[in-house]
Amino acid sequence: MSDRNETSATVDLGKRTKALALRVIRLCGSLPRNHVTRVLGDQVLKCGTSVGAHYREGRRARSSKEYVSKLGGALMELGETAYWFELLVESEIVKTARLKPLLAEVDELIAILTVCKNKADAPRPPRNNKPKRKDHPSE
Repeated sequence: MSDRNETSATVDLGKRTKALALRVIRLCGSLPRNHVTRVLGDQVLKCGTSVGAHYREGRRARSSKEYVSKLGGALMELGETAYWFELLVESEIVKTARLKPLLAEVDELIAILTVCKNKADAPRPPRNNKPKRKDHPSE
């Protein structure tokens, strides 16, 4: 939306979602080479790198409705990323300690983007477009 100002918070979110994507890329590049890790790696690569793309698209949204939709997409991808991270840990492909910081970042981004989405989606009070009173002299 064009009327939204760029703030340090939005710039930070843009940087954070891109940093998450880069961390996911490095993680996927370091996975052992076999059929299982190729499938799991492809899944985490797709969803982990699309979070930032959804957020960026949301920042350029033409309406509040479109902004909310794009943030919803980013939140879905974050949830899916967390799921694939959990599978990598629980299948003992990646050690918990390695993914703990990534899971923490995903959880923080989910919390932040949920607040942003809910705030943007909240009903707004009607504008005060009352006509001027006739018994009140206008200057």
